[in-house]
Amino acid sequence: MSNQPFLYLAPIRGITDCLFRNLFQHHFGGFDQAVAPFINPQPHSPFDSRQLRDLQPEANKNLPVVPQFLHSEPAGLLSLAQRLHDLGYTHINWNLGCPAPMVTRKRRGSGLLPYPDAIISLLDQILPKLPMQLSIKTRLGLNHPDELATLLPRLNDYPLKEIIIHSRLGKQLYRGTTDPESFSHCLELSRHPLVYNGDITDSETWIRLQGQFPTVQRWMIGRGVLADPFLARTIKGKLFGDEQRAAMLLAFHRDLYAGYRKSLAGPSHLLGRMKQIWFYLAASFPGQQKMWKKIKKATTEEQYLAAVDTLFHTSSATTAKRSPE
Repeated sequence: MSNQPFLYLAPIRGITDCLFRNLFQHHFGGFDQAVAPFINPQPHSPFDSRQLRDLQPEANKNLPVVPQFLHSEPAGLLSLAQRLHDLGYTHINWNLGCPAPMVTRKRRGSGLLPYPDAIISLLDQILPKLPMQLSIKTRLGLNHPDELATLLPRLNDYPLKEIIIHSRLGKQLYRGTTDPESFSHCLELSRHPLVYNGDITDSETWIRLQGQFPTVQRWMIGRGVLADPFLARTIKGKLFGDEQRAAMLLAFHRDLYAGYRKSLAGPSHLLGRMKQIWFYLAASFPGQQKMWKKIKKATTEEQYLAAVDTLFHTSSATTAKRSPE
């Protein structure tokens, strides 16, 4: 049995699509599986290939992926599950964690956590008919940790693969601190394998959490690895020198930009997507806030590429100065 932790790449809507997932794994590695961003519920939809483009098996060869649904009604969910099963998927994840107000207002995502009877009712309706394993990704609650604490014992008799817990409340969005103590209470309440998620931003944090939760074998990392793409490999014991890191970041950006340039509709979509990624990736270039601002202000591909080239050149020059002769 391997002593290596099992690492999930978290679903981050608007960023971790199949192109990003594949290129990230190709250039940096470290992840064992990804959970895809949730599929929007579509009433009476056959979920054709266009709607499931991000999950086509031929587009997800570098990193195994788990589809995720946001449904709160059984018919649409079962229709989607059958379509995914036809594509070869054997595991699907239910998003009970999304904190976005436009989602929670519809009693979806973490907005369903205050209504445990509704969650249990849906499980009762779908599990006898579901053609694959089911896991749940959730938060500690929408408004209070008691919400998940109340739900977990009721889930114990259901055949769930695992429960991924982001140790925040939905109302926090991504603000404030995580609550590992409440996660610890969840371990006492649940008989299912639990996956820890939330603010694993460096290897020191992961080591501390691993010591706090020695029975946890699986971990999910999202924003932390967008800011430091080497984090998953670092956790697994692989270290990179400054020059190697700079070269790997440059190659990843080159391939990602080229891929999105082909797949997205026009420069505004392309620049918008790349700026979303740079919102996190800029943390890998400390002391370069001026160039990050130029990237944010770029309105043409020429301006954007010039700013990025300068950022990489300046970063490489700084690395060369501090590297030993």
